[in-house]
Amino acid sequence: MPDVAYQPSMLDLAEAGPTLGPLAGQVTRHQFTRGAWVDHLPGWVRGSDQVLDTLLHQVPWRAERRTMYDAEVDVPRLLCWYAAGRPLPHPVLTAAREALTRHYAPELGEPFVTAGMCLYRDGRDSVAWHGDTIGRGAHTDTMVAIVSFGSPRALLLRPRGGGTSLRFPLGHGDLVVMGGSCQRTWEHAIPKTARPVGPRVSVQFRPANVA
Repeated sequence: MPDVAYQPSMLDLAEAGPTLGPLAGQVTRHQFTRGAWVDHLPGWVRGSDQVLDTLLHQVPWRAERRTMYDAEVDVPRLLCWYAAGRPLPHPVLTAAREALTRHYAPELGEPFVTAGMCLYRDGRDSVAWHGDTIGRGAHTDTMVAIVSFGSPRALLLRPRGGGTSLRFPLGHGDLVVMGGSCQRTWEHAIPKTARPVGPRVSVQFRPANVA
């Protein structure tokens, strides 16, 4: 397990076990410019802290280093990738992927198949502005569905090339789905924060060949 400290949510601890709420009629869609949109549903996974405990203890987290400005630096978060067909570490994640596939099938036209995971251990961990444009997201409308577990962190979105950013606080079972042209016409980031925050795990469900 990574060296992280976490204060569970009292609301989540009161749940008998992790369950999913409904999607139909509950998700709020935010239409952006240039064909991009974001769906948002706070608290979709109820009892999410039990899932977080499994993710912290049972996911084989790895640290990475990347070259930046001719220097090799630590990636400021831990990572894990679950390819299509690889069992997920908690049954509610499998149920979530299936529920998302059913709900978005009329728009997406294909299933969510992979699960990328990021562990933000504290406020020093972050991800810079980017779009998921490795693969089909660089030229085709697609979707990336993110379910968050743990302490809320701000997901920021802005038009590609700069502009006013929008803010979605995500944690404790919250869902956000970035769709349409969002990956190639907008960017998103998780900024660092000086506030004392506990760990957050982001689980990103994607269709095939989107990364």
